Amino acid sequence: MNLQKWLKRFSFASMYGMFLILVMGALVTKTESGRGCGDDWPLCNGKFIPAYTIESIIEYSHRFVVGVVGIILLITMLLVLFYSRSKEAKWFVSGAMLFTVLQAILGAMAVIWPQSSAVLALHFGFSLMAFAFTLLLALVFTRFGSSMSGPPSTLSIGVRWGVALTLIYSYAVVYLGAFVRHTEASGGCIGWPLCNGQVIPEMIGATRIVFAHRVGAIILFLIIMWLFMAIRSQNGKQDNAYQAAKWALILVVLQIFSGAFVTLSLGYDWYLIASLIHAVLIACLFGILCYLCVLALQAGKGGRQAYGAR
Repeated sequence: MNLQKWLKRFSFASMYGMFLILVMGALVTKTESGRGCGDDWPLCNGKFIPAYTIESIIEYSHRFVVGVVGIILLITMLLVLFYSRSKEAKWFVSGAMLFTVLQAILGAMAVIWPQSSAVLALHFGFSLMAFAFTLLLALVFTRFGSSMSGPPSTLSIGVRWGVALTLIYSYAVVYLGAFVRHTEASGGCIGWPLCNGQVIPEMIGATRIVFAHRVGAIILFLIIMWLFMAIRSQNGKQDNAYQAAKWALILVVLQIFSGAFVTLSLGYDWYLIASLIHAVLIACLFGILCYLCVLALQAGKGGRQAYGAR
């Protein structure tokens, strides 16, 4: 097997591993298994093999997967840094390793020392960033990778700025969603689309947090809708930027309805499944927006080069 195939296989293994870590992290939060190993890290309740409880198995399995994926990512980084000619791949694998280390440190700190909900929400955000970087890394070794280093899409400066600001704003919405989970505020709004039977509920406690997240998600949908229409007007349907914008629009719609599913499933057996689906869709949406941002950056470089040639 040639080296290029090894690079591709390890890159995809890192991406799938990061995706699994993200989902398992959401499972730990939703099942309240974060304290399943007590205050010990990296051991679990002082043991290498913990006693059998649901919480300890979930938490320790999450740690184990993080360790395995970390080793895979380390091997991937060494392969990319020493054997890949792609500058983009080197940036992406370095970013993935940085956020993997940060989320591991934050996870250990959350076990050893009590952390506020605001800090705990960052753990999901760091995991999301690590997944996004591994997704971009894997795309480098597919046909989509050529668009990150080859001829750029046609995107106006306004659209390029719009893509960048949308990515930043989406991270804020995701962080607010993670904050909802860690403050156990999901029950702050009963019913959907109304909140506690009102268009604008009383802004107190958990209701304020959940309602802010709902409003943020609606605004994100409107922004992505605008981006899709703007990119469609500047590029053909075969262009990667158009395809990325289309999938971002599809995913943000699915994400909103999955949020409704989470709300309507409160108190039922399928609440956990609904929450995990919501987390998966958010990860996919953020990853697509990151890819679109890379295309926008590439379009900006192409525009400056063309201007300099004149």
